[in-house]
Amino acid sequence: MPTDPPRRSGRAAEAARNDELILESAREVFLADPGAPISAVAKRAGVGISALYSRYPGKEDLLRKLATDGLVRIREEINAALHDDRDPWTVFTEFMRHLVDADVAALTLALAGKFIPTEDMWELASTTDAEMSRKLFPRVKPALRPGAGVGDISLVLELVGTIKFADRARTQRLRHRYLSLLLEGLRAGHTGHADPLPGPAPSRQEINERWQPQS
Repeated sequence: MPTDPPRRSGRAAEAARNDELILESAREVFLADPGAPISAVAKRAGVGISALYSRYPGKEDLLRKLATDGLVRIREEINAALHDDRDPWTVFTEFMRHLVDADVAALTLALAGKFIPTEDMWELASTTDAEMSRKLFPRVKPALRPGAGVGDISLVLELVGTIKFADRARTQRLRHRYLSLLLEGLRAGHTGHADPLPGPAPSRQEINERWQPQS
């Protein structure tokens, strides 16, 4: 007979809640101000600085965790898209909308160059890139205009991620508004596609250059 999963002790459950609260607060703080001190995260989360340091010894450790979680979320969305049996355009647009809602690109813009990625992070990024370029992009490419490349996906998401207003709900609505406009520019058969796109899509090497620490 199936057994119920073991329950966490009260202390372990509280620690898990605190960690989730810290990470959510860190996303909010560093999206608003990437240069904010780690103490601002503790204040937003309502936890003592010692509780935060017990999980993340320094700001870079916390930034690496946020960036890693972003990569994991992208892989989850890629996997979901690959198991979506709808038409390629629907699969593509749903994939893009889910990542906009997850704030992945906005977080990338905020964190790029602010810490030194670990080898494990580079490996995760490489695996994610491979799944995007070798599995998902061929799946959705028939729905895209000639000349569209896998690198365009990253930059379209980042362009949308730059939209930010004080009103969170308004920000999300505007991000989806401009995502829709940009997606129409990538769609196969769109009027005005007689001229070729100027230059190739950005390479993965070009995109990864942003993650080199800023001097």
